[in-house]
Amino acid sequence: MFLVDDEKFIVDLYKDILEANGHTVVDVASDGEEAVRKYRDMKEKPVVIIMDQRMPIKDGVSATQEILKMDPEALIFFGSADLHIEKEALAAGARGFLLKPFRIEELLAAISEAEGEKKG
Repeated sequence: MFLVDDEKFIVDLYKDILEANGHTVVDVASDGEEAVRKYRDMKEKPVVIIMDQRMPIKDGVSATQEILKMDPEALIFFGSADLHIEKEALAAGARGFLLKPFRIEELLAAISEAEGEKKG
């Protein structure tokens, strides 16, 4: 997993919950520009990216578009409080959209489904 969110407590919460459920968080980024740079430099790409929308420097939709240009197979899920951005995020190539605050079960189910699709 690669977590992209400018709110440290959200990143820490996601990381704790994901790792408690058997997932590995390989890296985190606090804005879209950092996310694009880190993704480009990763030798081993994460299975799933969880992306926020509202961040300093570069927003989540822009970061999603840039990451997918580098790697069309990247699985990006939005976790955002901006419901109005859902259509734009999905049009940019996000695999799913979870409206914050979402239940962690929703996130885990989306990740599990995406991992199954990528393997099979």
